[in-house]
Amino acid sequence: MRVMVMVKATADSEAGAMPTTELLQAMTSFNDELVKAGVMLAGEGLRPSSQGKRVAFDGPRRAVIDGPFAETRELVAGFWLWDVKDMAEAVEWVKRCPNPMPGPSEIEIRPVVEAGDFGEAMTEDLAVQIERLREQTGGR
Repeated sequence: MRVMVMVKATADSEAGAMPTTELLQAMTSFNDELVKAGVMLAGEGLRPSSQGKRVAFDGPRRAVIDGPFAETRELVAGFWLWDVKDMAEAVEWVKRCPNPMPGPSEIEIRPVVEAGDFGEAMTEDLAVQIERLREQTGGR
């Protein structure tokens, strides 16, 4: 089961505050454990939303919205993509994670949608195309 693990933004991360050397060391050690366990597929920190953009869709229309975005607690400051046995394993890994922010913070875990989740809408041809794309991008 693949899961997206998202570090929620805080006022500090949105202000562009970088982690301390101690936190970088702790997170690097944690990431090393994830890699050695075969769990971590990808992971990165994200710059503040002030450096981002959103594209809003309404039928054929597109509108570009410049950051920063409101509701800091709803933003993502970083992420991992993990391959775990089940949600319980993902939770256990997150509980071992160093606090990613100074002060209170949250990490959200969400299952990745798999091809089989689409039911009849996923034709055999689409499944083959998706698998080919995953192989080309190094996905599992």
